[in-house]
Amino acid sequence: MIFIQLILAHLLGDFILQPNSWVADKENRKLKSSYLYFHVLIHTVLSFIFLWDLKLWWVAVLVGISHFIIDVCKLSFQNDQTKKRWFFIDQALHVAVIGVASLYFGEFNFDFLKNQDFLKILMGALFLTTPASIFIKLLLSSWTPVTEEENTQTESLSSAGKYIGILERLLVFTFIVVNHWEGVGFMIAAKSVFRFSDLAQAKQRKLTEYVLIGTLLSFGIAVLAGILIK
Repeated sequence: MIFIQLILAHLLGDFILQPNSWVADKENRKLKSSYLYFHVLIHTVLSFIFLWDLKLWWVAVLVGISHFIIDVCKLSFQNDQTKKRWFFIDQALHVAVIGVASLYFGEFNFDFLKNQDFLKILMGALFLTTPASIFIKLLLSSWTPVTEEENTQTESLSSAGKYIGILERLLVFTFIVVNHWEGVGFMIAAKSVFRFSDLAQAKQRKLTEYVLIGTLLSFGIAVLAGILIK
């Protein structure tokens, strides 16, 4: 499959064989940076090597040209505030080009969208993201964690609780779908160690009860979803 071969070439060229000094020089000098052209040349050569077929020379050239265009757009439009966003856009576009090339050779099709088992698992996973978060938030809306003093609250990352909940539900769901229930126990134990030790130090019973109810709801919904899908 040329998809796997080109992805390997991309990973090597974009991460392994691109020093941080090259990245910094490209960001500072943009089109004037010689490292930009070295970088594109490396991607083209790696694509040739991994494909190892002279008839597919145009695929390697296509990868190199598209890589140059995508990188130039990224360097031209990104700034300090949007750098992270442009990194993911850049990677998505590179993979999309490889995907289109693979589609041309008939390596992929969309028959999986007719697979009922796949659709059920996808449905369960999607439910456990934002929809489940909203359900849990509504169920807990009658309680509010109360602290003795606002300044005693420890600082937390923005929306960290939401994303932690989504990740833990998806992991629990995955463990159940692949028949590894012991992983669920590991998740509960890990959550208890890292979360409830902090709450014990805070010595706030209402907050502890609030977090415990939320955690059990989160795990319970994930377990129920996994059982229903199975």
